[in-house]
Amino acid sequence: MFPFSNIARLWALFFSLGNDPVDEHLRSLGLPPLRGDGTGKYRIRITGNSGTGKSTLARELSAILDLPYIPLDSMFWKPDWGQSPTDEFRAAVRAALDADPRGWIVDGNYRTRLGTMVTDEATDVIWVDPPLALYFPRLCWRTALRLFRLAPPCSPGCEETVRSVFFSRESIVWWCLSNHGRERKRQGEAYRLDGVHVGGKIRRIGGWGDELDAWKQEVRAMVLLKTQADAFAPEAPDSMHA
Repeated sequence: MFPFSNIARLWALFFSLGNDPVDEHLRSLGLPPLRGDGTGKYRIRITGNSGTGKSTLARELSAILDLPYIPLDSMFWKPDWGQSPTDEFRAAVRAALDADPRGWIVDGNYRTRLGTMVTDEATDVIWVDPPLALYFPRLCWRTALRLFRLAPPCSPGCEETVRSVFFSRESIVWWCLSNHGRERKRQGEAYRLDGVHVGGKIRRIGGWGDELDAWKQEVRAMVLLKTQADAFAPEAPDSMHA
């Protein structure tokens, strides 16, 4: 008989809302949705387990903030799942980070390859942490679409195959399941030490989608207010006269 304790663990793994008393506390603090560097520039890293929606959020923020989107997957993976040498990968990421002085949006992890390069320079780290029951089905659907060539691969030339999806230890489906707990533990510890609730840069977004939607709306409102403030700001006097 399948032990009840295992059933309980599976239930907690799939259906945990990931609620944290800190999340409720943040709403009462009136913190801005993004910290930035104090001069209107934003360098944002989006992190989380595979399939949590990092890339989708990164593209949305890129459009909202008018900042370049840097997808680490497409920078690391070469056609036919070739891997970029670490030095080459780090150099490419370094060049991308330095390309636009206004800031950037980076999505992806790659800690073993990049270390803390991106996190150290980020003004904001967004940890996307929805319940596994929400994002695992979406990852399976996305993988199926890629398998049948109905959705673009994670990097050009890196097509999914039946073998890679179902019969490989490196399957994205298996990686998502096996890495869920480890990622939450790792990110949770970083959040405890450097979360926005203690004056740090990491913001956790969990829940079933409402929290993420509300946060994105706050970002849009922040951008709108800044745009309006800039429009009505008095022009600096011209010190040079003919």
